[in-house]
Amino acid sequence: MMQLEFPYGFDGRDRTAETSEEEHIRDLIEQVLFTNPGERVNRPEFGAGVLQLVFGTATPEAAATAEFMIRGALQQYLGQRISVEEITAEAVEAAIEITIVYRILRSDSLSTTTFRLGEGI
Repeated sequence: MMQLEFPYGFDGRDRTAETSEEEHIRDLIEQVLFTNPGERVNRPEFGAGVLQLVFGTATPEAAATAEFMIRGALQQYLGQRISVEEITAEAVEAAIEITIVYRILRSDSLSTTTFRLGEGI
């Protein structure tokens, strides 16, 4: 089943770009992670608020906080589409690297995605 690509754009035929369900869910995870609560007008509570951690120091405590924030936000906003298997957030130099292992409920397929917050994003 094809989904709209994020960010919204056009394909080579000047039609709305589409993507696979796996990529669409990865895009949804990215939106949840990188949206701070209060940014969306009609959904002010939406988002994980992980970007707030970028301005702090990359410590093991910040990584643990990121894991907690991410797990709660993904469960709240994408719990009907994915099951989070594992989240690891670790401080790497001046950044926090977040790896999420999740199961897509519709297809029962396991996926892994990694994001990096901080220096070089």
